Amino acid sequence: MKAVLLEAFGGPENLHFTDHDDPKPGPGEALVRVRACALNHLDLWVRDGIPAYKIGLPHILGCDVAGEVVLYGPGASGPKPGSRVVVCPGKSCGRCLACLSGQDNRCKEYGIIGAQGGPGGYAELVAVPAHNLFPIPPGMSDEAAASFPLTFLTAWHMLITQAGLRPGRTVLVIGAGSGVGVAAIQVAAMAGARVIAASTSAEKLEAARKLGAREVIQSPPDDLVRQARKLTDGRGVDVVFEHVGEAVFGAALKALAPGGMLVTCGATSGPLVQLDLRFVFSRELRIQGAMMGGLAEFNDVMRAVSDAKLSPVVDSTFPLEEARRAHEYLASRRQFGKVVLKIP
Repeated sequence: MKAVLLEAFGGPENLHFTDHDDPKPGPGEALVRVRACALNHLDLWVRDGIPAYKIGLPHILGCDVAGEVVLYGPGASGPKPGSRVVVCPGKSCGRCLACLSGQDNRCKEYGIIGAQGGPGGYAELVAVPAHNLFPIPPGMSDEAAASFPLTFLTAWHMLITQAGLRPGRTVLVIGAGSGVGVAAIQVAAMAGARVIAASTSAEKLEAARKLGAREVIQSPPDDLVRQARKLTDGRGVDVVFEHVGEAVFGAALKALAPGGMLVTCGATSGPLVQLDLRFVFSRELRIQGAMMGGLAEFNDVMRAVSDAKLSPVVDSTFPLEEARRAHEYLASRRQFGKVVLKIP
């Protein structure tokens, strides 16, 4: 098969389009012919060699896969061969207490396909757990199907599961133009929350309004607090959806109303933040981490997508052989929505 191999850690020049052995599905696995694979910032971190993701080289990146079932390994079953499927990106043991209690994203063996969870979708074929396969909604393109698994599952886990979002709450979505930001706006709006989208790009904020943001904030981090409080009559927001990290964390925390929650899933601008604990305990604030989500949550996401309550947003597509250029474009942060590799 053709694949893009990461042959050394570092820049996109280490991605090489080449021939590679076809994968063979093991027990409980399915072989999927990849038609589209969306990029995530996680791909950039793994490519750079982030210590949290220990992988061997060469490696095939790609967490978000849409394609067709080819065949099954021993003991596996699912949608019939030829069926169009999207792949839930999380892998777990399926046997531990976390898995059996529906919290498989907390499994000690948890991994993300394309990262520490084995080879991913920058290839014509990929072997994945058969129970991770879900039918693509009728009429949805492969590119759109690849554009929602990781980001919409993450946003759902953060806002619905962790923050317990309900109607009447106000949510500030930071980095509104990113893949996970686009997902968060829609998930929060679907939950009946008032959504405030924040970005430095006026163009992205206009697009955010069309997805469900009621108000927008276009400002650098040092003006975020003032504008958030102005929009809430000085009270602050109930929930901050945060994934940028170091550059905005302090301001995001100060934008919260008393008793509010900051839920975070990333640190694209850096992982180290300053924190005044007096501000946290005096206002009874909560800081909640989030790591992907479980299969049961993904099933809820699939239902919402199938019912058109949530809609994946594709910014641009690149052929598989242009994965380097796709990485450079994603790193530029010019996109609104997902960047997708197309495999013909």
